Amino acid sequence: MLQIRKSIASDADYIWEILKAIISSGDSFAYSPSSSKDEMLSYWLSENKNTYTALLENKVVGTFFIQDNQPGLGSHIANAAYATSPKVYGKGIGKQMGLFSLDEARKLGYKAIQFNIVVKTNLRAVKLWQDIGFSIIGEIPEAFQHKTLGMVNAYVMYQKL
Repeated sequence: MLQIRKSIASDADYIWEILKAIISSGDSFAYSPSSSKDEMLSYWLSENKNTYTALLENKVVGTFFIQDNQPGLGSHIANAAYATSPKVYGKGIGKQMGLFSLDEARKLGYKAIQFNIVVKTNLRAVKLWQDIGFSIIGEIPEAFQHKTLGMVNAYVMYQKL
């Protein structure tokens, strides 16, 4: 059974291992594959985010954060990013984190969630977000520098809460 809780300091090394595996592939996250551990953890665990850790059998298997998509008058819409350990792909971890984050965002007072860049060629992610109620509201031409495919489009995805 998956447990999701607020991230704690001792999660940092495990979160880094997940993030490092994903960013090094250069096919789904906008973060540079050369990002350092300190850079990524400083960003992912920053105070302006609500960061969560997913555990399966007491092992860290995923992480995500929720934050304001924009400051001030746009702060009622959340933005989020998710990372699942490649070791557990296909086990529904991403879906469970996504569903949990929808409820959590409501509790935090957000009225919607917007993803600013979902790589179009990341079919697994696009399908996941659509399966839990997100709509594609825009497409950005050549928004992502895919490691193997070159310039690819990205979607803006949205769900009202």
